[in-house]
Amino acid sequence: QVQLRESGGGVVQAGDSLRLSCAVSGGTIVRFAMGWFRQAPGKEREFVAGVAWGGASTHYAPSVKGRFTVSKDNAKNTGYLQMISLKPEDTAVYYCAADPDAGISTIITGEEWYDYWGQGTQVTVSS
Repeated sequence: QVQLRESGGGVVQAGDSLRLSCAVSGGTIVRFAMGWFRQAPGKEREFVAGVAWGGASTHYAPSVKGRFTVSKDNAKNTGYLQMISLKPEDTAVYYCAADPDAGISTIITGEEWYDYWGQGTQVTVSS
């Protein structure tokens, strides 16, 4: 079965950068739309960024646009979330998700549409 594993989280200071990875096993991501979500303590999980399976289309939450970059490397079967200029309000558990049924340019922002999820990785940004 398809499994997703995030890595790259950690504790950083405001203004620092991190790159999260989402390694996929049990299936190829060539036709997977991929998304990143996050959940801060006491808050609901929210959409952060998504990339269509074709790779050319991306979409970001307003709070991260211009600071985060989502991508996927089909050869490595891995998705990425590059984060720069991190802020304390970015502190959360970050989850990657994948959906095999979307169109080539479709970006999925609703978590209910994703079939596969990782276990999450903690990102903590101190001020």
